[in-house]
Amino acid sequence: MKSTRDKILQTLLKKPKSTINDLAEAVGINPISVRHHLTNLQMEGLVESQEERHGVGRPRLVYILTDEGMEHFPTRYLRLTTRLLAQMKESIPGPMVSKLFGQIAEDLADEYAQDVKGLSMEERLDLVQEMLAQEGFTVEWEKKGDEYQIHETSCPYYQIGVAHPEVCTVDQTLISKMLALPANKVQCILNGGAPCTYVIHPAVKTK
Repeated sequence: MKSTRDKILQTLLKKPKSTINDLAEAVGINPISVRHHLTNLQMEGLVESQEERHGVGRPRLVYILTDEGMEHFPTRYLRLTTRLLAQMKESIPGPMVSKLFGQIAEDLADEYAQDVKGLSMEERLDLVQEMLAQEGFTVEWEKKGDEYQIHETSCPYYQIGVAHPEVCTVDQTLISKMLALPANKVQCILNGGAPCTYVIHPAVKTK
């Protein structure tokens, strides 16, 4: 049996921009209880509110699922992505596939090119951590002696990477591009290592 919060999320999936009264009627509870659940769902980042005008008078509040809320529901993106990559690898040479993933990372890094100017190494590492978090990674970094280590404790590409390890090029290239230094992978979750770990030596500069 679905919980009340799941019923609210399901209703918003089927009928975006529902009001509290709409949700109360759909779920079968009173508006006060709906408001309580919505407050919690907003705090969790699954739901957001918007003001919507409907004729004369004050705008009303309507509710929609956030991107994170949409991901709460099962999808077939993984299966489709895996099939697309398999088809692409049959048509394109392996090195070209890796280059394509690398280009995706470089394009993403270029969007932040202005943000990294003038930043120290550790400020750049903080920015890399933030960028990767937006891509779905859980990232931590630490300084050990004269080197820095970046640990990816969770990876959104893991399921795809099992069949297509070339996808790992994305985060490695992104880290190297943002830090303007080589990011050497010393441990990979695909090989049984947990977490994926990159090592950066500040003394080693790229040309």
